[in-house]
Amino acid sequence: MPRFTFPLMSREHVADGTTAFRFDFEGQDFTFKPGQYVSLTVPDPIYQDEKGNTRSFSIASSPQDRFLLIVTRMSGSALKRTLAEVTLGTRVDVRGPLGSFTLPQDSSRPLVLVAGGIGITPFRSMVKHATERSLPHRLTLIYSNRTPQDAPFLEELQTWAQQNPNVRFVPTMTQPEQAKVPWHGRTGYIDGAFISEVVEDREHSLVYAAGLPGMVGGVARALAEAGLSEDQVRTEEFDGYE
Repeated sequence: MPRFTFPLMSREHVADGTTAFRFDFEGQDFTFKPGQYVSLTVPDPIYQDEKGNTRSFSIASSPQDRFLLIVTRMSGSALKRTLAEVTLGTRVDVRGPLGSFTLPQDSSRPLVLVAGGIGITPFRSMVKHATERSLPHRLTLIYSNRTPQDAPFLEELQTWAQQNPNVRFVPTMTQPEQAKVPWHGRTGYIDGAFISEVVEDREHSLVYAAGLPGMVGGVARALAEAGLSEDQVRTEEFDGYE
């Protein structure tokens, strides 16, 4: 399995309790497919706990970027606290890319991407890549969060959907009354009625769902209620998210 060492170049707050970490390739030949992930190790962590100093993170950058971007909720684990505090330039070990939860080469079927919260990370890579390369894939991105301030990359995704006629962006907020600024878009949870309304070609669509296990399970039930079969659905659960 390929192994790399990349320096941490920047940290950016991208939503409430959520930080993006950017690592420079330094000219190394790191290639990946949108939707893959890496295993990241901090060799000399500032903090330590029973979870250790290695975690898996979906890649949020696109293959056209010359850096690795990972995004995570700051749960308070030792590794994430270390990433938040180490000096910029600190090097981390990276194994990968890993995983097959990737943008399919076949663009003939409509692709529905369903993200809950931090589950947006692999889909950000897919949508950014498809937009940059003017790919023919027809993408519907459904993105559920409690409030806009909890939604990483919300404005960025809205911009790409405006630029790319093949991308339809459907964000929804489940607790809009707690928004810091008024939310005028769709509200409510993703249920069978939601899927039936939003997914135009339920017979032929391929659906990818990513997020915490409870969210992914709820989406799977909603898809079944809307008449989609299990062989139309692929999932990526962000399990043990700490």
